[in-house]
Amino acid sequence: MLRSSAMMNAMESVLRTRSVFLSVVFLGLLAMTTRNVIDPDVWWHLKTGQYIAAHKSIPHTDPFSYTRAGEPWVAHEWLSELLMYTLLRATGWGGLIVIFAAILTAAFWFLHLRCGPASYIAGLVTLCGAWATAPVWGVRPQVLSLLLTSLWLLILERSERNPTLLWWTLPLTLLWVNLHAGFALGLALSALFLSGEWIEHALGRSHQSASRLRVMALILLLDLLIVPLNPNGLRMFSYPIETLRSAAMQNYIVEWASPNFHHAEYWPFLVVVLGTFAALGWSRVKLRPRDLLLLLVSLYAALCSIRLLPLFVLVAVPLVSTRLGNWPRSTSSPQQTQPAIMTLLNGTILVAMAAFAGVHIAHMIQHQPQAETERFPSRAVDFLQAHSSSRRIFNHYDWGGYLIWKLDPPTPVFIDGRADLYGQQLFDQFADTYQFKGSWQQSLQRWSVDTVLVPPRSPLATGLRSSSGWTVSYEDSQAVILTALPAAIRTEPAAAKPSLVKPSL
Repeated sequence: MLRSSAMMNAMESVLRTRSVFLSVVFLGLLAMTTRNVIDPDVWWHLKTGQYIAAHKSIPHTDPFSYTRAGEPWVAHEWLSELLMYTLLRATGWGGLIVIFAAILTAAFWFLHLRCGPASYIAGLVTLCGAWATAPVWGVRPQVLSLLLTSLWLLILERSERNPTLLWWTLPLTLLWVNLHAGFALGLALSALFLSGEWIEHALGRSHQSASRLRVMALILLLDLLIVPLNPNGLRMFSYPIETLRSAAMQNYIVEWASPNFHHAEYWPFLVVVLGTFAALGWSRVKLRPRDLLLLLVSLYAALCSIRLLPLFVLVAVPLVSTRLGNWPRSTSSPQQTQPAIMTLLNGTILVAMAAFAGVHIAHMIQHQPQAETERFPSRAVDFLQAHSSSRRIFNHYDWGGYLIWKLDPPTPVFIDGRADLYGQQLFDQFADTYQFKGSWQQSLQRWSVDTVLVPPRSPLATGLRSSSGWTVSYEDSQAVILTALPAAIRTEPAAAKPSLVKPSL
């Protein structure tokens, strides 16, 4: 009898309206963040993980291209790549998709924990903030950085009440510096927190003791000392800065560009930005100097690069949530018995949402082969496999990683998503050749290219069709394979009229 009563009380607690509301929000987020694997970079990440598993070592030179073969390469995501490959082998595409959706959902759960005690406001604002970060969702190492950034901010804020929490940043730094170069975000956030609280202390607006500031500074120093504990050693101090300053990434990689608010996918972020400053202006709660510093720096970073949109969201959403009050106000106490009809209704809503999330996730997993075929040249790759020979392939940028993963025996590629490796000069060569303009033929000659794999309507495909030195070996709606005739590269005719079509990089 006592056990039955306890079970009923536990069931009623789970099915209380606030609990069900939050469950619906995060089940919805789990469904929303479940995405097919279509990131062009995921393929070379998986191949790197396979390489590490097979060779029991981390590559320090490029093993995947012929244009940079043997050149130094910083595999800063090696642990993420090994994790992704291991998960794929153990769980298949379905497991990889669901696990990365769960990682994203956990990141937003940590964000929710910083949004104050008003459950409904916190849940809704978290949902809006998560929506604004949708352009960076997917199966990719950056998702792990998003999770750790969210957890890092939670630790920093909670450390005001419990300074010992700061010691947890030490093992997190060791993990993060081996997962992704985004570890620099954690160190930067610690430095900003320390600077902000030092300013507050200097202005007499801080209730924190000077000893806590010294502890924060000591732990930040220890975090910095941990950074070299990775396969690339001291190189990881400069690598994040080099990446941010890379001209190739800024000029050719969409995610490193500023968000274009003419595109609808960035409107939720714009709403969050405008909503943040509206809430701060409307509220009578003063903004702490520390929070203002974090807000301005994160806004600047997000407006500079799409990849950094989540940073502003993680900083801004708790500031908005804690200023919107407690809605709806409830006159009942948590111990008050909930009407049975409400418990039944809440249970129905929860089951319906769980069923919807499950069906949506199952559909995404079943759709993975079709999504791969729609985005990548799977049939063209099958043709290359069936007619395998020693090839120098000039490939579309977005397909480089796919070729690295799919071609067996491995066939080196011209270019792939590792912009930090290839650099501005090679990207310019690729762009000129792909657009069939300028000195386009020089790249084909210099690298002895005998096979071209590009979209059938690309400028290069159109130009080579009219050339007597090239022939179409395979074509479908997704891709065309053009093969050089004997001595074609050495006798290539002058370039056709330059195309104005910008390559999709």
